[in-house]
Amino acid sequence: MAKSESEYRKDIIEVCKRVYAQGWVAANDGNVSVKLADDLYLCTPTGMSKGYLTPDQLVKVDASGNRVEGQLRPSSEIKMHLDVFRNRPDVNSVLHAHPHTATGFACAGMALDECVIPEIVISLGSIPLAEYGTPSTEEIPNNIRKYLPNHNVFFLENHGALSIGSDVYQAYYRMESMELFAKIYLVAKQLGQLNLIGEENVQKMLKLRQEWGMDEHYAGCRIDSKVIDQPEGKDPDEGGNISMSNEELVSLVTRIVTNILNKKG
Repeated sequence: MAKSESEYRKDIIEVCKRVYAQGWVAANDGNVSVKLADDLYLCTPTGMSKGYLTPDQLVKVDASGNRVEGQLRPSSEIKMHLDVFRNRPDVNSVLHAHPHTATGFACAGMALDECVIPEIVISLGSIPLAEYGTPSTEEIPNNIRKYLPNHNVFFLENHGALSIGSDVYQAYYRMESMELFAKIYLVAKQLGQLNLIGEENVQKMLKLRQEWGMDEHYAGCRIDSKVIDQPEGKDPDEGGNISMSNEELVSLVTRIVTNILNKKG
């Protein structure tokens, strides 16, 4: 059952408090949004601490980011949120924060894409690094967009982290998992021994994902230079997709055009 607007407001405030308690935001950092309808969204205001927000301080905006209800101005990063909603219809919530270790990787210019922890391999796959963009401009959403089809969490270069979900809690839990993965990866590197999960075991996990109906929006993980993103035996073009080389495409188009011209002649 769909929640009431009052319940969505309470959910956002709860997640804001959790993010603040984790230390993932300081001062007025971070922003959270929820989709109420196809052209109506609820978001945190700009210039306010996420740890002390109240439900009535949240702002309603339309699909262009214009305020339609609320006394405060919407988040300065609302463009980033709205672009996610436009390009991923399955997403109903967006969370941006600065979790310490994940943001450290973002500032180091490093993605986390290796097959290391089973829970991460199954749930998140790889974590890409979206190129740097000036905050509150179209640069950040433009740089995130190419990763949206296959990812649900993102490092924002020299900026922070972004997570998305079917609701605000899923977005929060995904960021929680991302931050834990970053911490564990960093410790293993400091210890001087990062062991990757072998391809055979990764394949087992990918088959579980398939059995559990988790195939969509997944980029897999990397072992050395090889990306493992689907179970063995699964047709990469399953679902009606067709692949061909440039030469094959040119040949096909040429034959079609020739047939059309011959019929007209």
